[in-house]
Amino acid sequence: MSEDFNEENRETASGCGGNCSSCASACSSRNNPQSFLEEQNPYSNISRIIGVVSGKGGVGKSFVSAYLAVLMRRKKYSTAILDADITGPSIPKAFGINRHAGSTEIGILPEKSEGGIGMMSVNLLLEDQETPVVWRGAIISGTVKQFYTDVVWGDVDYMFVDMPPGTGDVPLTVFQSLPVDGIVVVTSPQDVVSMVVKKAMNMAKLMKVPVLGIVENYSYLECPDCGKKISVFGESHVDEIAAQYGIPVLARIPIDPAIAASVDAGSVEKLEGGWLDEAADTIERELPIEM
Repeated sequence: MSEDFNEENRETASGCGGNCSSCASACSSRNNPQSFLEEQNPYSNISRIIGVVSGKGGVGKSFVSAYLAVLMRRKKYSTAILDADITGPSIPKAFGINRHAGSTEIGILPEKSEGGIGMMSVNLLLEDQETPVVWRGAIISGTVKQFYTDVVWGDVDYMFVDMPPGTGDVPLTVFQSLPVDGIVVVTSPQDVVSMVVKKAMNMAKLMKVPVLGIVENYSYLECPDCGKKISVFGESHVDEIAAQYGIPVLARIPIDPAIAASVDAGSVEKLEGGWLDEAADTIERELPIEM
């Protein structure tokens, strides 16, 4: 075995966590820090990458990813969505796409929505979209990287990465392998969700990824008769979390049957609502596109 291999294994055995900022050891990783960033496809030109994350599932990350892409497209930017939720993909359904992605000698071709939003999801590659993806973590992480390196995205101003819940393999892969410019954290009002959102925020801090702000989904239900806002899931704590981390609350999305109906019908591009306008404006302002 080579000396380099033995040295790497000695460092791993000593408990190296890969975070040089909190370590005082003078090892080879500190002297020659390794970048895990992957090269995008030679025929891709992606300007900005925004992750949409949460510490818990079922809070509406996919809707936020899809609708932010729609809003930025309405602002005349070219947008795309990388569906990194490999075991629970839902982006194509939100846009009514059930065909298979094509490919050429230069790479895989993303599917396009009616409005021109590019997307890649494992559901676009499976023979049957109802086939479960029963893969181990390493294969899932490799697939996410391939969605970045092997897909011919073309010119993209804003790419949104729809993350799976939690702080495991895929979020770590995305943060290390893709040049993420910022993240949007999605939450809901329950106390337990607030706790896991803090985990996602702390992971972003650890990985040195800027947090653009928080979106609270299922924030309230508005009575159709009197207009009263009812806090179905209890009192919101989003302002407290935002203040604790010094970031803005970008949106409070209500429980609205129109949102669920549009996603189920595959017509998210036809949805009209100002819920995420401030979030889109923040992305445009904080991550401008150089013309």
